[in-house]
Amino acid sequence: MSIAPPSDRLNAILARHDIITATLNAGPDPETFVSLSRELAELDGVVEAIRAYRAMEDNLKGLQALIEDPSTDSEMRSLAEDELPQAREDLEKAAQDLRVMLLPKDEADEKSAILEIRAGTGGDEAALFAGDLLRMYTRYADLKGWKTDIVSESEGTAGGYKEVVVEIKGRGVFARLKFESGVHRVQRVPATETQGRIHTSAATVAVLPEAEDVDIVINDADLKIDTMRAQGAGGQHVNKTESAIRITHIPTGMVVFVQDERSQHKNRARALALLRARLYDAERTAKDAARAADRKAQVGSGDRSERIRTYNFPQARVTDHRINLTLYKLEEVMAGNALDELIDALVTEHQAAQLAAQDQAA
Repeated sequence: MSIAPPSDRLNAILARHDIITATLNAGPDPETFVSLSRELAELDGVVEAIRAYRAMEDNLKGLQALIEDPSTDSEMRSLAEDELPQAREDLEKAAQDLRVMLLPKDEADEKSAILEIRAGTGGDEAALFAGDLLRMYTRYADLKGWKTDIVSESEGTAGGYKEVVVEIKGRGVFARLKFESGVHRVQRVPATETQGRIHTSAATVAVLPEAEDVDIVINDADLKIDTMRAQGAGGQHVNKTESAIRITHIPTGMVVFVQDERSQHKNRARALALLRARLYDAERTAKDAARAADRKAQVGSGDRSERIRTYNFPQARVTDHRINLTLYKLEEVMAGNALDELIDALVTEHQAAQLAAQDQAA
């Protein structure tokens, strides 16, 4: 039997749910109403799971009492004994599900995300693979009903991208994509290879939670903003208009460059959003490192120098090295259709590690 969820914590959640419900029924001011409604929506599922869990507890106790009661007739006792194994199994699953629901939430999980893909080792082939990864994630986003928008891009000489930054908007985007950060390796025969030899190339993926003004405050005095002409494809507009924006955050030395939009104002807004996301991510990373010295040993450590996945085209397989999972569904993964199988396994592994840490601390 797994460790049961602490009863005092379950009671506190039920009490909080009752207080919020009573407050909302009393008609609070609009700001309080919005805040409490959001909290209530988050608690509803947990409260339902707690009530189901306790109903299963009562059922199991009732069956055990029937079996132990000497006055129970043999037929009733036999029925109770038959039901007992299933009742224990149901309670075990309910307890595990509830413990997962009660794990500490990542404050950024519900946020949209900024996805950065950069070609690594492998020259033109790495840039082409970066383009393949972009298509995989944009197709996955389409399947989820999320909106994608390219913030900045630098195309490769033979296609694909040297670097591309994409904003992915939707609820819970970061929660699904945060384990994608790291080095993605590809093994295949490039189109330019005349001898049929398999080459290994790589691209780096970074997933940042999109930050709001309340998450990160940026002082104008800390910024150095330069305008310049955009570079690359774009015709006469590129050559005549200084629409590209480069922002340097003086305290950290962090630099962002955006040239995708024709409007200087739009590029400035996008550059600030990207800077805010990177500063927020750096702050989160520092806090995580302080909380867990063994962070790099955990799934989703965010170490972008870590090789996390290999896409082997000759064998049509994808292997995630963090959890030793191999799928022979390369085409489906690259189309975004089977990416959930990898992400679900990573989430489950992460939750298992959190539960194990809680059990050790208990």
